[in-house]
Amino acid sequence: MHTHQKKAKGDEGGGEKVLLIGNPNVGKSAIFNLLTGKYVTVSNYPGTTVEITSGSASLNKKNCIVLDTPGVNNLNPLSEDEKVTRDILLKENPSKIIQVADTKNLRRGLLISLQLAEMGFPFLLDLNMEDEARSRGIFIDTQKLSGLLGVSTVTTIATQRKGINSLIKGLEHLKSSPYQVTYHPVIEDYLQQIEPLLPPAAISKRSLGLMLLAGDESLKEWLHENLSPEAIDKIESLHQNLQKKFNEPLNYVITERRLRTADTILDQVMFTVRPDKSSFTARIGQWCVHPIAGIPVFLLVLYLTYKFVGEFGAGTLVGFFEEVLFGRYINPWSIKLVTATIPVKFIQELLVGEYGLITMALSYSIAIVFPIVTTFFLIFGLLEDSGYLPRLAVMVNKLFKVMGLHGKAVLPMVLGLGCDTMATLTSRILESKKERVIVTLLLALGVPCSAQLGVILGMLGGLSFKATIIWLGVIIGVILIVGYLASLVIPGKGSDFVLELPPIRIPQISNIVIKTIARVEWYLKEAVPLFILGTFALFLLVKLQLLGIIERGASPIITGFLGLPAESTAAFILGFLRRDYGAAGLYSLAKAGAMDPIQILVSLVTITLFVPCVANFFIIIKERGLKTALAMAAFIFPTAFLVGGLLNLILRWEGIEL
Repeated sequence: MHTHQKKAKGDEGGGEKVLLIGNPNVGKSAIFNLLTGKYVTVSNYPGTTVEITSGSASLNKKNCIVLDTPGVNNLNPLSEDEKVTRDILLKENPSKIIQVADTKNLRRGLLISLQLAEMGFPFLLDLNMEDEARSRGIFIDTQKLSGLLGVSTVTTIATQRKGINSLIKGLEHLKSSPYQVTYHPVIEDYLQQIEPLLPPAAISKRSLGLMLLAGDESLKEWLHENLSPEAIDKIESLHQNLQKKFNEPLNYVITERRLRTADTILDQVMFTVRPDKSSFTARIGQWCVHPIAGIPVFLLVLYLTYKFVGEFGAGTLVGFFEEVLFGRYINPWSIKLVTATIPVKFIQELLVGEYGLITMALSYSIAIVFPIVTTFFLIFGLLEDSGYLPRLAVMVNKLFKVMGLHGKAVLPMVLGLGCDTMATLTSRILESKKERVIVTLLLALGVPCSAQLGVILGMLGGLSFKATIIWLGVIIGVILIVGYLASLVIPGKGSDFVLELPPIRIPQISNIVIKTIARVEWYLKEAVPLFILGTFALFLLVKLQLLGIIERGASPIITGFLGLPAESTAAFILGFLRRDYGAAGLYSLAKAGAMDPIQILVSLVTITLFVPCVANFFIIIKERGLKTALAMAAFIFPTAFLVGGLLNLILRWEGIEL
């Protein structure tokens, strides 16, 4: 997807503002893509790190700016994402709102609908994922729901592009919902006292009054900008006096009343029939989460993934790109062209030398990594659309709890086997900052990308099966121990494991292709430039003769503690540029007979646990900040050498033969 970062509110261009609002994981992004097309802008909302996606669209022959807001469960903010969405409603004054709801989980969607009704905004209710609701035997009387709420209601299946025309047509005549929740008489009485104190705003005074009575601290800045100190003191006094009349927090009391109202509506519009659990896809879905049957299903998925990504992607496709496309054509032609047209030797070496931007950066990023991540994106899209990934998360939930995580964390960890850089970005799906930091650390520490994994498996293939088991056991053990310790040290709270299990379904090929193209486009525009930057840094190290100094300084640790040949030092230095580069250097030494079996195993454990590659390091800086990225590198580097050195001592001391 074409994106660029800028500090903006996301309203570039002209036209009406159309806001997409909804709970997390209801298909808002899919609706957004269908309305706007592929080219959009991603920007941080002012004063926050929360990203807002915006794009231009022609809806009913009118130019519009569509804003895709963060997923929310409540418009009385409890998180930064919810505050940003509420602030957009308060400050941006959108002309039209599309509320996207999950048809099979309409109760939580109705909580948002009731709040939008209180705010006084005209909106359209889109019941998305209708196919998944039907597969569960859930049916909604949309006409009755529309009549009760007083707003247009449409159904869509965004993944199949169904219902989009009805949704666009429904935007022509939007109106506010007259439906109002009736609260406890005491709350209604205090609302009447607080409303006259409030200034005119995009959000109705009734809605603002409820937020303030619920103790919404995030409105303080807005209050100070729009009200006198006396009015603010009066509002605070009303809030405190009202709270004394209830045992539970007012936010809970108000939300509970809205949920009971949502249940009343739901009872009138929803009916269910028992779904056919004997169908083939339903049985597969049950097998995938079964404590025993789920294991062979998981192993089969891993095997097929390895065959497609590890053998076809990392073998066949990489061989073609590296040996034929770059080996026979691009690199030789580039060298001839550069040497013939650019007389300056420094620039020649920068472009087509040993550490050249073309001969190394592009060769590695396009010839080696590009085919692997493309095949992984395809298989990942297949697993995503089939409904298997959420079931995998359920399977590993107990194991991940040891590390202060939950099953959802398996998704970025699995993606890390394709590309740690991409996986670090996908850690955004985790709800708490603590969980995102732990997963980022574990990805950087011990999850080998598919390119590196291919080289490692090739080297292990020359050793015994015992060596493979030791390598796997050490890596998994380190990840579990570090994850457990990180969960104790890193401040913050985890989140509850709440994950909707969609039905197992046959993936839509067109949908997988669209997702893969968007992810590949991301890789080419976001990751490849980082390869170029890293190669340029390595080139400067060579030219400034710093690379040799680093090699000589690191050699005592490499040859002494790890017991490896001095030549392997260069491989570890290259490992920072790309860990698979380092693994490839070790592979060359092993192939040349420069290392014995114990040295090979020790080198593989160390390079697997080695510091993240430069591309991943830059992404960690972008996602977690420079301080966190440096702290992770400072921890991972000695940990890799400590574990490798201890393994070397144990294997030598015990006289273990491989």
